[in-house]
Amino acid sequence: MFDSDLIEKVYGQMSERVKKARQKLNRPLTYAEKILYSHLYETQPLETFKRGGDYVDFAPDRVAMQDATAQMALLQFMNSGKDTTAVPSTVHCDHLIQAQVEGKTDLSVSRNANKEVFDFLESVSNKYGIGFWKPGAGIIHQVVLENYAFPGGMMIGTDSHTPNAGGLGMIAIGVGGADAVDVMAGMPWELKMPKLIGVKLTGKLNGWTAPKDIILKVAGILSVKGGTGAIIEYFGEGAESLSATGKGTICNMGAEVGATTSIFAFDESMQRYLKATGREKVAEMAGKMKDILSPDPEIYENPEKYYDQLIEINLSELEPHLNGPFTPDLATPVSKMKETAKENGWPLDVSVGLIGSCTNSSYEDISRAASIAKQAVDKGLKAKSEFTITPGSEQVRYTIERDGYIGIFEQMGGKVFANACGPCIGQWARPGADKNEKNTIVHSFNRNFSKRNDGNPNTHAFVTSPELVTAIAISGRLDFDPINDTLTNEKGEEVKLDAPTGFELPVKGFDVKDAGYQNPAEDGSKVEVSVAPDSDRLQLLEPFDPWDGKNITGAKLLIKALGKCTTDHISMAGPWLRFRGHLDNISNNLLIGAENAYNNESNNVKNQLTGEYGKVPDVQRDYKEKNIPTVIVGDHNYGEGSSREHAAMEPRHLGVRAVIVKSFARIHETNLKKQGMLALTFDNENDYGLIQEDDTFNFVDLNEFAPGKQLSVEVVHADGSKDSVKVNHTYNEQQIKWFKAGSALNLIRKQNKN
Repeated sequence: MFDSDLIEKVYGQMSERVKKARQKLNRPLTYAEKILYSHLYETQPLETFKRGGDYVDFAPDRVAMQDATAQMALLQFMNSGKDTTAVPSTVHCDHLIQAQVEGKTDLSVSRNANKEVFDFLESVSNKYGIGFWKPGAGIIHQVVLENYAFPGGMMIGTDSHTPNAGGLGMIAIGVGGADAVDVMAGMPWELKMPKLIGVKLTGKLNGWTAPKDIILKVAGILSVKGGTGAIIEYFGEGAESLSATGKGTICNMGAEVGATTSIFAFDESMQRYLKATGREKVAEMAGKMKDILSPDPEIYENPEKYYDQLIEINLSELEPHLNGPFTPDLATPVSKMKETAKENGWPLDVSVGLIGSCTNSSYEDISRAASIAKQAVDKGLKAKSEFTITPGSEQVRYTIERDGYIGIFEQMGGKVFANACGPCIGQWARPGADKNEKNTIVHSFNRNFSKRNDGNPNTHAFVTSPELVTAIAISGRLDFDPINDTLTNEKGEEVKLDAPTGFELPVKGFDVKDAGYQNPAEDGSKVEVSVAPDSDRLQLLEPFDPWDGKNITGAKLLIKALGKCTTDHISMAGPWLRFRGHLDNISNNLLIGAENAYNNESNNVKNQLTGEYGKVPDVQRDYKEKNIPTVIVGDHNYGEGSSREHAAMEPRHLGVRAVIVKSFARIHETNLKKQGMLALTFDNENDYGLIQEDDTFNFVDLNEFAPGKQLSVEVVHADGSKDSVKVNHTYNEQQIKWFKAGSALNLIRKQNKN
């Protein structure tokens, strides 16, 4: 299934391209720079690009899409005018499977409930030459790591945790569906040249500390926006001591600090993993390229000279962490949890412990967690919390069942869900969640925003390693420290859990009966893709209207969002996933999770036309019906979280013209631009405070829209007074063309027709 010819081509030209880049920059190159400069699009001149400043055209090697985002991406690709994809692409059915009973039952229910969508994705994949991973095959990022990721490669994926492939030395970047369409259509993919954050790892992990603790520590240092616009490059002796899947965990969760992607240089652990997953030829090819697939030696000698920021972590001194609740960057060492939880009033009784997901479902993760579960069984302990396991792929599930780990978890009282995202993305039919009771859960996932896992705003979710989740589930307490605390078993004896042990790779090798992969049809021209006109799940797309060339005036404020406003707040997942292929229906969740700054309520905003309050989508539909443009105002890091472009397409579809915020998360800002929206930031952040509930916005000089030029917005208040607000933007000439055309897709369609 991996692309041997493609990898040979990449390696065949990489050395020469790196050599030319080194000569052009006249200095040594980091590993990330080597991959970036060797993947310039054919029409992109080689220049000394300014990090964080210059937009650059790239040519990724492949595209991966998960089923929720693939629907909209492929609906757009169908309008591109192309007969087949220009690069190898895959679809992975992992998001639409709800966790409720247990794996087999849940998978069967999902196949029936989502048959229309799965059939659509399968038929589109067949028609356009796209590899199709069936429901139950596994989570996109684990499957990509097992089959497609390779050192030195570059890929994009329609999911924010695509950087998981950095565990195999690949630059892998999460994007919206419109970006995927560009690459699948053979167009250049544009990205602002990232800054570089170096993380030097010394020492070696020991005891209860796991690779997960490295990224939990980094998140505590950088915060949810500290990595924005940057690639995090890990190096040092500590990096070489980690397994490839452990590296994948770290890269995966780099999305939580806003990083463009994260990466490790090629080493022996990657070579071992490639061989274990049936890619001996790739391991051999990469082994011959080791000097190219790592930073130049001078980088290691003086890292502070070549990275924009340098972080050093001694793994020998690193302590296990729990991050949360409600944000993945609130880092607490396990030894400090007793006092920290007490100070904050966090519920100490843990209702559920959950392990697995795309972040932590490798064989090594499961084997280490199972070693703790086996201790519990042997020492007469039973889990006081509910305990669930979500395998990352059918290959991992089959192998851990063969090796007895699932049986161990079941003896402890665990329940195995399907090989899918499940509780990590809100696809969890958790009994009683609708009561909104205050409770604590602990999981090994990557994201823990309010309502993220079960829809309950009062669920305090903490992120940690699978082994620590297992220990905490056994104890039933958030403040349990397995390094120092003891537990009482069924006989009344005080027992202590030993540090976890496990296997980097299965001793007997990986095994699977049916991995779940399906090749596309040899002749896609004969495949019919049908979308029923009355479907409530799928809707063919109509092009957005182009800009009329006039200043936008009389725009009403839809909402002024207060504080954290993630893509989960803008376009919720959970039950709304069923509408990911139907733009009009899913638009009924627009901003229903955002907090209105004027009444501190969600999904309750003022309709300036009636003076009454209503649900955000209802109020916006009223404005749209009357042809009145609107503006959204937001706080810092607006749109952080998932890559879902629905959070940009919904406001565009309903008539919102501009989003003005203090700062954007990278992917969401790009998604807004791609859909022909105005993504703007306050020149003076304090101007956010000037915006009042009944305001009207007039764009004074939009007809002079140009790269690097500020725009002026006249804000008219209800009493007739006015404020002139300066706003900034990061649009280049090409992106302004997207805006003028109505969307980037409109331009692609026009070019392909010509």
